[in-house]
Amino acid sequence: MSLPSTQASSSSPADADLLLEVAELMVNALNLEVAAADVQADEPLYGDGLGLDSIDILEIALVVSKRYGLQLRADQEDNHAIFHSLRSLSDHIAAQRTQ
Repeated sequence: MSLPSTQASSSSPADADLLLEVAELMVNALNLEVAAADVQADEPLYGDGLGLDSIDILEIALVVSKRYGLQLRADQEDNHAIFHSLRSLSDHIAAQRTQ
């Protein structure tokens, strides 16, 4: 099980529960053949990491927007940073929740 590697660092606003919750959301939305607990927090979502493509990221943006009430737009300059990894996406969600 990979949960210990998904523990949030002190500089990360997302806790382990949120990381797992977002991983489960991604796995379910995309019907991935990986357990949510096995999604590595810091691996890239694109390419060599989880292997997602731009359509997958759009689907994740849609479910995250619906689930957490966030405004995620395709023209946001920081999208690449937000969707870089499970941790960066979870950190963005955590930061938006506190505003």
